[in-house]
Amino acid sequence: MHRLVTSALLLGSLCLLGASVSGCGAKKSPPTIADMLARARKAKTPEAQARELTRVAVQQAGADKTGAAKTLGEALAAIPADGQPLAAVPVLVEIATTYAAIGERASAQKAVATAVAMTKRLADDPLGQACLLAQIGTVQGSRENGLGDRATAEATLAEASQIASSQVPERFRGKALAAVATGYADAGLAAAAQDMIGSLEELARTLDDLRPKAEAFAAAAAVRAAAGEKEAAKALLDEAAKAAKAIDDFPANRSYALLAVAKASLAVGDAPTAKTLLAEAEKAASKVGDPQQQKDALRAIRGLQAKLE
Repeated sequence: MHRLVTSALLLGSLCLLGASVSGCGAKKSPPTIADMLARARKAKTPEAQARELTRVAVQQAGADKTGAAKTLGEALAAIPADGQPLAAVPVLVEIATTYAAIGERASAQKAVATAVAMTKRLADDPLGQACLLAQIGTVQGSRENGLGDRATAEATLAEASQIASSQVPERFRGKALAAVATGYADAGLAAAAQDMIGSLEELARTLDDLRPKAEAFAAAAAVRAAAGEKEAAKALLDEAAKAAKAIDDFPANRSYALLAVAKASLAVGDAPTAKTLLAEAEKAASKVGDPQQQKDALRAIRGLQAKLE
């Protein structure tokens, strides 16, 4: 796990007439962990507080694992038992991933168990349920960024695949299947996803909505690459990139589609293409109007950029 780097903020470059010249260009000190914790605790919702606390823990993890574990405990406690699964489960997955990275396996398992229980409440939202189970399966199975429990992950992802294939309405099925395929690839279980990849590729070719089309092709490419089918993966990536680059309506859709293609490009070993796509994704993300959405998109993009440095 790599740490996010916080850049120092510059003061305004212009000074008021008559102000001391020595004040011009001075830099603020980077926020301390205490500053970041105080800001995180002021977030408007419990789920947002937990998310921000987890991101502070990521900052702490490299130099202060004890402090990171304490912050993660606070984040986990902040999520109410009756919280909204769509908001809470991704945070729980992030908490579990961070716990796993600092060697706190039991605490990671507790966060995962809470996420599983919350996801079961989404029986009336099969799309949300399938996508969240895919995220949970990733942290359960990944040896690099999770618990490395392949048997449990495979069971979770099989459930997600079944929901995506049989319960999600057809217009949203591509998004659900892409999420599940990505979960299999990220969990190191690409071989187990072979049965669904043909369906995903076929469905991707019928989609008119460009973001899910790009994400579906990219997810299929990642699985093909993980299975050693490099040429098939590259052909799928061409389709994914074509769809992603054609998005010209919503910057957020364009940025996330390009990010998905960049991630899959990295999976096939094409780092130069991944870097180019990430630069395009970053440019699109900078145009996202909603501040929180822009922050989330840039964080995801820069996280993958850091892996390429």
